[in-house]
Amino acid sequence: MTVFRMSEAAELLGVSVDTVRRWVDAGRLAASRDEQGHRVVDGVVLAAFVRTQSADPEGREESSARNRLRGIVTSVIKDAVMAQVDIQAGPFRVVSLMSREAVDELGLEVGTVAVAVIKSTNVVVEKPTVIAASRGRSSS
Repeated sequence: MTVFRMSEAAELLGVSVDTVRRWVDAGRLAASRDEQGHRVVDGVVLAAFVRTQSADPEGREESSARNRLRGIVTSVIKDAVMAQVDIQAGPFRVVSLMSREAVDELGLEVGTVAVAVIKSTNVVVEKPTVIAASRGRSSS
């Protein structure tokens, strides 16, 4: 079973360690203690918690695009026809190339909130070496 320390769970969730501790103390997120007495969260429990927190932030109807990252627009570069919009969604930077007209219609400018809706026919999933080797804990 894979377990994560509070700092590791915070990094994966994109929140502070204090936020994770408050969630544990409030009973929103279950944690236990490891052999050294550190609080840890089971990977399956953490995944279930994330699923409950990942409801559509805009309250829109369902669509086939399941990947929605809410963030803040950090950059908008426009030319006569196209635009590049950068969104910081937690620890993730999402860059979108779209028409200038779409950017203007959506009112996208630095400092506004936007949701990056991502749909792809090809998604590569990798297991990060850092988390797998040094952060995730396995016990049989």
